[in-house]
Amino acid sequence: MRKRKKSRRRRTATVLLVSLIIAAGGVYGAYLALSPVVAKLTEPKDYAGPGSGAVKVTVPDGASGRTIAQVLVENGVTKTASAFIDAANEDSRAAGIQPGTYTLKKQMSGAGALDLLADPDNRITRQVTIPEGMRVADALTRIADKLELKRADLAKAATSGDIGLPKAANGKLEGFLFPSTYSFEPDVTATQALSEMVEHGTKTYDELGIPASKLRETVIKASIVEAEAGNEKYMGKVSRVLSNRLKIDMKLQLDSTVSYATGKFNVTTTSADRQTDSPYNTYMYAGLPGGPISNPGKAALEAALKPTPGDWLFFVTVNPDTGETKFAKNAAEHETYVKEFQAWLQANPGN
Repeated sequence: MRKRKKSRRRRTATVLLVSLIIAAGGVYGAYLALSPVVAKLTEPKDYAGPGSGAVKVTVPDGASGRTIAQVLVENGVTKTASAFIDAANEDSRAAGIQPGTYTLKKQMSGAGALDLLADPDNRITRQVTIPEGMRVADALTRIADKLELKRADLAKAATSGDIGLPKAANGKLEGFLFPSTYSFEPDVTATQALSEMVEHGTKTYDELGIPASKLRETVIKASIVEAEAGNEKYMGKVSRVLSNRLKIDMKLQLDSTVSYATGKFNVTTTSADRQTDSPYNTYMYAGLPGGPISNPGKAALEAALKPTPGDWLFFVTVNPDTGETKFAKNAAEHETYVKEFQAWLQANPGN
């Protein structure tokens, strides 16, 4: 009898022990299963430090705060989307974040990322300035250098028919690459860059009220004015000389157009230069040259549209250093100014 009781007690103890082991195993299993979830729920949702390294992040055009937050997480900038969203909800500058590419840091706080994105100076842009009177060949070289584009791609885009050239351009960019300072995103293409420059010109033509039927003539005149006027204040008078000569079928006889034909930049031309058979040789052919000889700015276009009233037929920039230009109504008066210019040439050889 006692043996049976002892045996039952041992079995009961064994069952209890097994049950405890099973229960403990279940708790441990539950712990293993739930611990990552608990850790996830209790870990900080934001990085505490200012971050390190550098990463380029692009904010899409029209992106919402949530979209920006997701972009930051995907690029390893913020720890969670809510880190940036919380910061944005507390900072009114978030509404002014501009689309573009920015340099941020890895593992930044949401507030730190917002500080950088809210400052327009932190946008990565490439800038290029096309000065008034620059020729297309030189402009393309400058654009390639400043925007880190291949010049061959720019040359191809210039003749592709995809950059929005007006009909008056006859498919050629010269004269219609509008001078200005342009800023672009780092990933801009050759076609996009040239399109924006051409579009700027088109808007300016519209602002000035240049009719499509007069656009080519106006741009050609303006390109000559840009090249010939030593100073902006003389542009209206230079334009009047062109108009007066054209009106009486008098050859323009401009060194600037001959220099364009020969690919030179000197302020004077030689007798051999002036014998060059080219539609741009206004010593040889009457009328305007075959096309623009440079890319004129707004002031030159305005001068071409509205020449200063006067009956001058000649002009000479007597001092190219200062741009001083003198105008004459007859050949005798003009000759006295030519002598002034010749004196300048003697004092400044190589021009």
